[in-house]
Amino acid sequence: MAETYRAGFASLAGRPNAGKSTLLNALVGGKVAIVSAKPQTTRTIVQGVWTSDDAQIVFLDMPGIHAGKGLLGRRMMESVRTALDGRDLLLYVADATRPVTREDERAVEMVSRGGAPLFLVLNKIDRLEDKRLLLPLIERYGKMAEFAESVPVSAKTGAGLKELLALAAARMPGSPAMFPEDYLTDQPERFLAAEFLREQVLEATRQEVPHAVAVRIESWQEEGRLTRIAAVVVVERAGQKAILIGAKGATLKRIATRAREAMEEMLGRKVFLEVFVKVEPGWRENPRLVESVDWREGGVVASDDGFQGESETS
Repeated sequence: MAETYRAGFASLAGRPNAGKSTLLNALVGGKVAIVSAKPQTTRTIVQGVWTSDDAQIVFLDMPGIHAGKGLLGRRMMESVRTALDGRDLLLYVADATRPVTREDERAVEMVSRGGAPLFLVLNKIDRLEDKRLLLPLIERYGKMAEFAESVPVSAKTGAGLKELLALAAARMPGSPAMFPEDYLTDQPERFLAAEFLREQVLEATRQEVPHAVAVRIESWQEEGRLTRIAAVVVVERAGQKAILIGAKGATLKRIATRAREAMEEMLGRKVFLEVFVKVEPGWRENPRLVESVDWREGGVVASDDGFQGESETS
């Protein structure tokens, strides 16, 4: 270890679909946040830890900054404000391929009020054919807030990530490491399993279903070298349930198979996964169910009625 060790907290902020979760996974070198092309995939604060010989950074990914309509949306924006408060560094992540909008200006204004040093991270530069376009984009953002650094990166290819980590580490205060060097995230395995299942639901369904879906783990049993998991996918309408199940259960079977594979990779063991779909009208306005989205708030909400499901194992 270096003589002067640095450690602290850095929050990733930005508009929906800026690639924050992909960036978090790339920075810490492991899958701690689910990724989808659907906006507002991240619903709560996701922690990932990067450790080197001379520094440790606890990165906090947060929901994309948006209007926050409804109870769930408001809770998501509350988590954003929490993640901005009292951090050592704030990273505003922007999609380098998209023009700056009024919503971007509002988001930058909100993040700049956090009080910590602020970096501009221009993501998705692998999609930008003419890299000369980055300079006017940096200048445009520079008129909105005082950025200590502007770093073009690609979370997909890894371009610019070493520079970003070095610059971020230099901003951390002198402090011993807060977590063991092999520590990756504070999220429980049950929560990660639920998120892996929700990720596959987002990938398999169209526009109507993603924002209306929640996942909760009903049971988790260790049996020798096998883990038995029963999970419930909650939707708001019967039509959404039909979409998820698909013809003769084909869609749900595909979702369950891919989720089980992700769970097995995470756990390093065989998984028997049962997935059920349940209709809970207006769950996004139900405080009990909204709290269950975040394991820090309400934990796992149990129920055993109204299931229709599909089993998956290997």
